[in-house]
Amino acid sequence: MCLNSMETNAPKRRDNKKSLRVKVISLGNAEVGKSCIIKRYCEKRFVPKYLATIGIDYGVTKVQVRDREIKVNIFDMAGHPFFYEVRNEFYKDSQGVLLVYDVGLRESFDALDSWLGEMKQEMGSQANMDSIVFVVCANKVDLTKRRVVDEGEGRLWAESRGFHYFETSAQSGEGINEMFQAFFSSITDMCENGGKRPVSEVSVGFTKEQADTIRRIRNSKDSWDMLGVKPGATREEVNKAYRKLAVLLHPDKCVAPGSEDAFKAVVNARTSLLKNIK
Repeated sequence: MCLNSMETNAPKRRDNKKSLRVKVISLGNAEVGKSCIIKRYCEKRFVPKYLATIGIDYGVTKVQVRDREIKVNIFDMAGHPFFYEVRNEFYKDSQGVLLVYDVGLRESFDALDSWLGEMKQEMGSQANMDSIVFVVCANKVDLTKRRVVDEGEGRLWAESRGFHYFETSAQSGEGINEMFQAFFSSITDMCENGGKRPVSEVSVGFTKEQADTIRRIRNSKDSWDMLGVKPGATREEVNKAYRKLAVLLHPDKCVAPGSEDAFKAVVNARTSLLKNIK
């Protein structure tokens, strides 16, 4: 629920709209730069020395979105598993979630699903995820030489779930203001839409199944794994698995980023396996 504050220091406006109070949280593994992103935006500075968040850091900032003042309560959550018992008290009643990963650490990207799972678990079965705005931050893009998760893969994961995606650098400031402006604007739109994200919030022309399949193919360890069949599978089983993936990923029907490369990889995997099956 989006709470209207009773008072505001903002100038009075003709439309007499009240200010909004919203709650946002940051999620992601330790050391991905969650706190640095927030400090870069709120304090216009970068802290080069890593200081681990102990439990929860809390702060308040005021922003102007169109004709409304927004009072944002920010809960910066520690990413270390040790602080789970502290984190789980702060998930409920959030209107916005900042999901952060380090583009140079694949494990931090792979952990995003686990963070969503933890959030859903703590919010309970009655939680409505459609009443929360999610923004995915691919952070530390300034460190180009150590990057292992490319933009296409990160954007695919985010947009297939209806989340916003931004490339950011807390060190240089790249993408930070744009990300927060879009974040707060979307939260305001949601609050003015009765607490539901507008259906056109993030529009994509592909399904989550297609996105997840492309990601699985990218991370496959061999041709068997790529087609989703067990070693020693028959020609019929290989062809059946191939046909299913071809229908799902054919570039003429799938516009998801990486679909063309995934389709080619599936074709090559099938060819390779059939050569060795009598």
